[in-house]
Amino acid sequence: MNDSSSRPDTASGTAGKFTYGSIKRHVLVMAASGAVGLISIFAVDLLSLLYVSWLGNVNFTAGVGYATAVMFFSTSANVGMMIGVTALVSRSLGARDRDRARRQGGTSLAIAAFAALIVTIGIMSALDPILKLLGAEGETGRVAYRFLMIAMPSNVILGIGMALSGLLRSAGDARRSMYVTLAGAIASAFLDPLFIFGFGLGTDGAAMATICSRIVFCIVGYHGAFRVHDLVRIPSFIEIVEDTPSLFGIALPAVLTNLAGPAAGAFMTAVLAPYGDEAVAANAIVTRLIPVAFGSVFALSGAIGPIIGQNLGARNIARVRMTLNDALFLSTLSIVAAWALLALAHNEISFIFHVSADTADLITYFCFFIAGSWIFHGALFVANASFNNLGAPTLATLFNWGKSTIGTVPFALLGAQWYGAKGALAGQAVGAVFFGIAGVWAAYKVVDRIAKRWDKETLS
Repeated sequence: MNDSSSRPDTASGTAGKFTYGSIKRHVLVMAASGAVGLISIFAVDLLSLLYVSWLGNVNFTAGVGYATAVMFFSTSANVGMMIGVTALVSRSLGARDRDRARRQGGTSLAIAAFAALIVTIGIMSALDPILKLLGAEGETGRVAYRFLMIAMPSNVILGIGMALSGLLRSAGDARRSMYVTLAGAIASAFLDPLFIFGFGLGTDGAAMATICSRIVFCIVGYHGAFRVHDLVRIPSFIEIVEDTPSLFGIALPAVLTNLAGPAAGAFMTAVLAPYGDEAVAANAIVTRLIPVAFGSVFALSGAIGPIIGQNLGARNIARVRMTLNDALFLSTLSIVAAWALLALAHNEISFIFHVSADTADLITYFCFFIAGSWIFHGALFVANASFNNLGAPTLATLFNWGKSTIGTVPFALLGAQWYGAKGALAGQAVGAVFFGIAGVWAAYKVVDRIAKRWDKETLS
C-alpha cells in the first residue's frame, strides 16, 4: 500500500482516520499540533522559573529546580498512563470497535486517576528523604519542600487531564488534543506573574499557578473527550477490574520507561549539587530549556502512537514502517534546527535569567555541545513509542532504563571526576549516543518480526 492510500471501505464499521491517507501528513499534523501544546506548557514552565529567578535569590531558583526534579517523577508516570490509554483505545478504533473503545475510555480514566493518587501519596509521604537524597539543604531545601507540598496534590488532576488528552489522540483529533495542553499553558502564563509578583507570593505563587493550570487542562480535555467525541462511557466496577490488566500491560512498562528519565535527572542533580547552587540553578534552567527547544520531539513520540496503533489494529505493517521512517527523519531535522537556535541564543538565555558567570558558563556549554546529543535522545523516544504500540513495551523499559543507568551513571561520574560539572553533562550525552542507535535498530527488528508472523498466519 502506498503512502497516500485512499479511504477504505467502512461497511463493517468506522475506519480509524490514520489507516488511510498520507502517513507523512498524519505524522506532521499530529506532531505539529502536539508540539504547539507541549511547547506552550514547557515554555510557561520556563517562564515560571524565569519569574522566580527575578526574585534575585539563587536559592529560590535552585529550590524550584529540585522541586522540578521530584515532580518529573509524577508527571512521567502520568505520561506513561496516557501512552497506555492512547495505545489501547486507538487499537479498538483501528479495529472499528467503537463500543469497546468507549468502555476502555471510561475504565482508563478511572485507572489513571487512581494510579496518579497512589503516586502522589507515595511522593508526599517521603519528601524529606527524597530532597535530602538529591542534596537539597538549608533554604534551598525549604523552598523545594514548600513548593511540592502546595503543588503535588494537583497531580491527580493532571493524571486525569493527560488521560483525556490521550483519548483525543487515540481518535486522531490533533487539534483538540492541542487545545487541552494549550489552555493549561495560557492559564499558567497569566497566573504565574499575578501570583508571584501581583500577590507577592513568590515561589508559593508559582506552585499555586501550577494547580490552576492543571484544572483548566482537565476541563478542556473533558469537553473534547466527553462532549465532542463521546469517547467515554461510565464503567462499572467489574469493567474497571477487567480492563485493568489490558491497560497496565501497556501502561506499566510505559510508566517504568518514563520514570527512567526523571531518575537520571535526579541523579544528575545530585552529581551537580557538590558544585554549588550555581550549578544546580544552571541544571534547572537547562532542564526547562530542553522540552521547549525539543518539544517537537516530545510531541512526536506521543503523536506516532495512535498512528501506529490504528494501523496495527488494521494489520497494515507497511504503514507502520512508514510511520517509523518519517518520525525518525522529522525528529532529527527538528533537533538540528533547535540546536542551531540554542547556540545562537546562548548569551540571551543567560542574560534574561540574570545568572552568575558560573551558571552562564554551564548554560553556554549545553547550548553549543550537549544539545547535539538530543539527536540520539530523540531517536530513542521514537523507538520507545513504537515499542509501546507494537506489543513490545518491555523493550522500551529496558532501553530507557539502560540509558538512564548504564548510559548515565558511569559516564557522568567519570566526567565529573575529570572535568567537573561540564564533564558530568558530557558523560550523560555520550551514553545517549549508544542507546539511541541501538533503540532504532531494535524498533525495526520488532516491525520485521510482526510482518513475518502475519505472513505465516496468511500462508497457514
